[in-house]
Amino acid sequence: MNLSTPRWWYDRDRRHAPVTRMLLRPAGWLWAAVTARRIARTSPVDAGVPVISVGNLTVGGSGKTPVAREVLRLLRQSGVEAQALSRGYGGRLEGPVRVDPAVHTAAEVGDEPLMLALDSPAWIARDRVAGARAAAAAGAAALVLDDGHQNPALNKTLSLIVVDGETRDHEWPFGDGAVFPSGPMREPLSAGLARADAVVILLPADLAAADPDLVATFGDLPVFIARLQPAAAPPSGPLMGFAGIAKPWKVERALRAAGADLVEFAAFPDHAAFRESDLRALADRAAVFDARLITTEKDWSRLPPDWRERVISWPVTATFDDEAGFSELLHGAIQSSPPGGGGPRSGGGG
Repeated sequence: MNLSTPRWWYDRDRRHAPVTRMLLRPAGWLWAAVTARRIARTSPVDAGVPVISVGNLTVGGSGKTPVAREVLRLLRQSGVEAQALSRGYGGRLEGPVRVDPAVHTAAEVGDEPLMLALDSPAWIARDRVAGARAAAAAGAAALVLDDGHQNPALNKTLSLIVVDGETRDHEWPFGDGAVFPSGPMREPLSAGLARADAVVILLPADLAAADPDLVATFGDLPVFIARLQPAAAPPSGPLMGFAGIAKPWKVERALRAAGADLVEFAAFPDHAAFRESDLRALADRAAVFDARLITTEKDWSRLPPDWRERVISWPVTATFDDEAGFSELLHGAIQSSPPGGGGPRSGGGG
């Protein structure tokens, strides 16, 4: 069962939910220890082609999938046959399977791989090594590993960390630094950054600049600023919004910032499987305001086919302030990768 993300996770002030934090902290220590042990004891395998990992340090909500899509676009635009590789979280197929948006559903391959497959060849595989080999055999010249920072199975040519740049209203992407379930971290910040090659701070479209304190957190690591931009303005007229992502409140805030006439907003757990009763309740509530339903592209992909005609999909894209510099980083990593793959992050990468 998916649970809603506690908003207090992203507040640096430990006075919020202090008892809950204290009770959950031992479980967080255990989670961190298990993660560190798994990474230390795994010998990464060479995929035979360069692997660019796009991951994060928190359990969700950083925007890594839009960044992975942009990495794929930039590489393919320059002539590199880059393909996506994902675990396929939320899908029942184990893979390796090449995702076909015209055939597969989110229940089969997961919602994020469906999004990636809209623009580029994308594969899902619970066994990342098997997935990498299948993609390489099918012609991939480079792999973009979605959500791979804590998965040590493959050698990483380049490890990118995506960080949510929203710091308004007392938010902080790492909360108080506590590891799940006491906080949002998958592992301690210092451990995750030690395996990273660069950081991408993803800003909402209406935030002018990244918080200097956040940028300073990453020390000497290269930091690139990207912005989550709507692919189009929200449609006019009353809208009833809903989302089942790690930080649904970000969708509400983005819709309002983009000028949407948002009469109400409903939040669901991350990767929620929308039931017929959920959707009927949303439609009934929207009818009260004579409003249309709107959701994210990711959530729209999980809707039953008959509901997709009744709900507006509102896609967003990641764009880099320094696209040329970021592209240079990507291509420099690929060109420096020895024949047969591998690269700088050949051991213990996430």
